[in-house]
Amino acid sequence: MSKIDSSLFNAQEHALDKEYRLCPECGGSLSVRKSKHGLFLGCENYPTCQYMRPLQQHSVLIEKVLDDSSCPDCGKPLAIKKGRFGLFIGCTGYPECQHIETNSLQPETAAELPICPLCHHGQLQAKTSRYGKTFYACSDYPKCKYAINDKPVAKVCPQCGFAILIEKRTRQGIRFCCPQKSCNYSDESL
Repeated sequence: MSKIDSSLFNAQEHALDKEYRLCPECGGSLSVRKSKHGLFLGCENYPTCQYMRPLQQHSVLIEKVLDDSSCPDCGKPLAIKKGRFGLFIGCTGYPECQHIETNSLQPETAAELPICPLCHHGQLQAKTSRYGKTFYACSDYPKCKYAINDKPVAKVCPQCGFAILIEKRTRQGIRFCCPQKSCNYSDESL
């Protein structure tokens, strides 16, 4: 039987220990902490020192390089990438070039989505939650915090007069309903 070297298990001798031991901002010791987003390294001098670093790096995978496109910033080809929040189009020259095409993979255009019924100033936009679900929120966030889970339709509710209806998908097909809890309007056609 071979003998196991006990120095392999000594935390002081670990190769990565120096990188994770001291805070680069204040010199305090770092410790592993837990939050709702996962594990991270945090400074012991919190709240005076707010230094923290994630333990996990979120990787971005290139799904497909778009040969017929070029980055407007650096000229390199663009690619469809898969990241933490889903698919997006970005430059293949990352990290030197950090260009990302905004709203390039959103199926709804701005003309299809209605004005916010709460503030009447912003427009409802399709957004993706951190769990990958699509929801619709006002573009004037954080001033206006109106958000709904179902796709909005720019039609006035005939029963209560609310500015939008929502599109609900059921087994029987698509139904258009009023998002107001006090109104029970629901119809199969507009």
